[in-house]
Amino acid sequence: MSKRIYFNAFHMNCVVHQSPGLWVHPDDQMHKYTDLGVWVELAKLLERGKFDALFLADVVGVYDVYRGNREAAVTQAAQIPVNDPVMLIPAMAYATEHLGFAFTSSVLQHHPFGFARMISTLDHLTRGRIAWNIVTSYLESAGRNFGKPGLPQHDERYDVADEYLEVCYRLWEASWEDGAVIKDRTRGIYADPTKVHDVHHDGKYFTMHGQRQWTRPAPSRKRQVA
Repeated sequence: MSKRIYFNAFHMNCVVHQSPGLWVHPDDQMHKYTDLGVWVELAKLLERGKFDALFLADVVGVYDVYRGNREAAVTQAAQIPVNDPVMLIPAMAYATEHLGFAFTSSVLQHHPFGFARMISTLDHLTRGRIAWNIVTSYLESAGRNFGKPGLPQHDERYDVADEYLEVCYRLWEASWEDGAVIKDRTRGIYADPTKVHDVHHDGKYFTMHGQRQWTRPAPSRKRQVA
């Protein structure tokens, strides 16, 4: 029995991703990483080439272990400077029809409520062509960037991620029922409040009491997920 092969491109919103030193080549164009048009053209190219998805890596810290400082990373543009990959996706999705988009986001970066809201918005805007690369971060500098002394130990980071996902899934699946939005113009009722439920969570790492403020995509929508 034959199996389908999925083709995914791998990139990062920065000057140097996995090609140290390539930025000095006269034909290298990644100094244009802040130009949205470059990313839109890449998305169009990948779709013409029948790629299934574009995977966007990310880090929220700097490589500062070598010789005890960040000089080497900054000098060689080794994943610094680096911009948020999420901002690129709506424009690339608008310019394509089938290409999926996977992005990296650490559980350090957002409270689960804010993140669940953001990815649900992307799910709508891309018509289901979104995926999340769940990471717990591995750079001590990432922890410091978010007000921590460093990173928790490996196992604790994954405990945090487990709880983070629990909150996100409850927001996505247990707050608004599929039939909550009725759009009844005659009665002037957009949504049925009896089908909107609060989510309560008091955990070791996160606390949340409330309902999500967004609707889930229509169940009949066809999705292509990276």
